[in-house]
Amino acid sequence: MLSGATEDYLKTIFSLTRDSGRAGTKDIATKLGVSQASVTGYLQRLAGAELPLIDYRKREGAALTEEGRRKALRVIRNHRLLETFLHRMLGFSWDRVHDEACRLEHVISAEFEEKLDALLGYPTHDPHGDPIPGRDLDMPINSRIALAELEPGEEAVVDRVSDSDPELLSYLGKHAILPGTRLTVKAVSPFDRNMKLCVEKKRGTIVLGPLVTRQIFVERNA
Repeated sequence: MLSGATEDYLKTIFSLTRDSGRAGTKDIATKLGVSQASVTGYLQRLAGAELPLIDYRKREGAALTEEGRRKALRVIRNHRLLETFLHRMLGFSWDRVHDEACRLEHVISAEFEEKLDALLGYPTHDPHGDPIPGRDLDMPINSRIALAELEPGEEAVVDRVSDSDPELLSYLGKHAILPGTRLTVKAVSPFDRNMKLCVEKKRGTIVLGPLVTRQIFVERNA
C-alpha cells in the first residue's frame, strides 16, 4: 500500500502533465507546498523503486509510468467520489469538500470505493464538474474552454470550476455560478479583460476578472 505522501505526489504529477509531457520540480514543490530539494529527493526515490512509478530526469522533471498513472487515477477516483458523497449525502458545501476528501482519499479500501460508487448511483462528475475516473480508471478528456476566452455576446454553460481556492468557490456559489449554469457575456474590458456577465436566473450582472474567469470552464453555445 502506498503512503499518503506518495499518492499526493502521483496525483500532483498527473495534474501537471495533463497538458504537457513532464512536471518540473518547481511546479511540484509549489503545488505541494514543500521545498524543491525535498521534491528532488522524493522523485529520485520513486524513480529508483523496484517497480518505478515515475520516470525522473534531472532538469527535465518527472512523468508517470503506466503503473504510476493507474495509481494516480485510483486516488483521483477516490477523491472525487468522496467529494460527491460529502456534498450530496452529508450536505457539505462545494467549497469545503476538497479538504475533507484529501484527508479520506488515502485510507478507503477498494470495497468501500465500489460500495460508495453504487450508493451514489455511479456518478460521472464531482460537485465542481470534474470527471470521475471510471472503474476501469479511464479518464475522460476535458475539452471545455476557459470562460476568459469568450467575447461579448457569446453564451455558454458552466462545465466545471477549479477547486483549488475554497474562497473562490464560496463566492461563485453565492452568485449561482455552478456547473450547469448558463452565462451570457455582456461586455469585456479591452485593457484588463474584466468580464461583465449575466447569470441565468439572477437579476443584474456580475463583473469577474481574468484570474477568476480562467478558472471557470464552459461549453460555448453554438
